[in-house]
Amino acid sequence: TGGTIILYYTCGQKKASWIIMAFFAGSLIYALSAFLELYPLTLLVSPVLVFLVEKVRTERFGFLPVRFFRSSEPVHEKFHHACLLCLSIGLCIASAAVVNDAYLHVVTMEKFTLNTFFLGFSFPLSLITLSVVFSMLKHVEAAGVIWIMEICFWTITLGVIVFFIFILLEKFIPQIFVSSALFIAVIIVLVLYSKYARKIQQKLFLTSGTGFLVFTAVTGIAYIVLQMSDTYDPMKVKWLIQMHVFASLYGWNLCGLAVICRFNDFPIRLHSMAVIAAHWLTAIVLAPMGVFYPVFAVFAVMGYAFITLTLFFSTNTDKGI
Repeated sequence: TGGTIILYYTCGQKKASWIIMAFFAGSLIYALSAFLELYPLTLLVSPVLVFLVEKVRTERFGFLPVRFFRSSEPVHEKFHHACLLCLSIGLCIASAAVVNDAYLHVVTMEKFTLNTFFLGFSFPLSLITLSVVFSMLKHVEAAGVIWIMEICFWTITLGVIVFFIFILLEKFIPQIFVSSALFIAVIIVLVLYSKYARKIQQKLFLTSGTGFLVFTAVTGIAYIVLQMSDTYDPMKVKWLIQMHVFASLYGWNLCGLAVICRFNDFPIRLHSMAVIAAHWLTAIVLAPMGVFYPVFAVFAVMGYAFITLTLFFSTNTDKGI
């Protein structure tokens, strides 16, 4: 769904094209076949998905990512391009992980598995959300601010890649340094966005989303520190991991996808602060607790049903509430 929304947003058409529909169908086959461990089907559909993403990417940005290095290229366009490139590369690396894990067993690293690389598919969603965030700062003309935005782009995109490598190598101290740099970059993004973005309804949701991203960074750093402890017990910190995962995948990413899907509909008819409060309650409390206590899972599902129905299906209006 995330990949489909990214392609839909990139194409900029009112109705989904055959490429978008084909990617959506293929991604469902990809996810279900991987879940059911029907890996030949997963590997068969993967190059098709890569081809579709690359077709959209090259038509929009060209084949070589030379525009990353142009100072005249807006930062939000760089994030957008990086998002598509990351999606293609993620599909390729996940396929390599499948081949290694299921058939070849050449790479023996514990983290080089499909489960690990499926987490990588959240990164393109983060990048496209950051693209939307920075698109609302494109009117900023101060040279110093523009350079800070440029530094944020390189810190976040390269930082996550380096961080992922350290995860594979299970190097904890470098993970702390890189995650700290990412945390600082995210704080800077939040400050820039709060100060310079126009006060419109989308800003409330994207500010909330950036808050989720800060929370994700804090819980991620805390988890790394706990892993380094002599008394580390995975079961004792499982609650922290659940909060980290839900804040990232169903907090930050959901805010971004909702804004992208309704981008041309805003303002929409809803009580923004009430929806945001319900979102935080569900993602930070109900969903993580639902992993351990089934009764909370029921309320978490109800909470997410309310959030998605409200965000994706509320009618648009002339007055944002």
